[in-house]
Amino acid sequence: MPDMTLPRTALLLLMSLWGTAAIAADDPDPALRELLRAAANDANSFGDRYDAHVWLTDMSARLEKTVKDPRERLDILRNVHYEATRADLPPELVLAVIDVESNFDRFAISVAGARGLMQIMPFWLDEIGRPDDNLLHISTNLRFGCTILKYYIERENGNLPRALGRYNGSLGKRRYPNKVLDKLRLKWFRI
Repeated sequence: MPDMTLPRTALLLLMSLWGTAAIAADDPDPALRELLRAAANDANSFGDRYDAHVWLTDMSARLEKTVKDPRERLDILRNVHYEATRADLPPELVLAVIDVESNFDRFAISVAGARGLMQIMPFWLDEIGRPDDNLLHISTNLRFGCTILKYYIERENGNLPRALGRYNGSLGKRRYPNKVLDKLRLKWFRI
């Protein structure tokens, strides 16, 4: 799978092109600024505080229309970055999966019974002997989802469309992988 992380120069270019968005707003929301500062200082999956601030600010602005509460938004983003990094996945890919799976509704339950941000099936809890874990808990859901996604990517030798099909239970069909890859390209990984 190609390296999908943004180098620092690309992030700086993105910031300069972004202009009046959340990074350079004339009158930024002071509460959001403090939340971002605290999140960046507490974001141990980032290389440094500057990288944390840039990524969290950028992704928070992209997610603002979907997740209105800035605290919840930053909690999701910090956890996505941490769990994706832990699983050696691009955080932006995880954001694209979540976007398609649950539209960032951490309380989502599908008709098939899948739960949470990454729509994890509850049978996994019994399978691993952790029946009391809560799949609606952000970090638990992301830990399971990122681990499952990474496993399928490795199983498919890096073939992301096939891995996404396995993740969704639609192996061999292009609809779901295309939706995730479109979200990744158009919303989460753009310069």
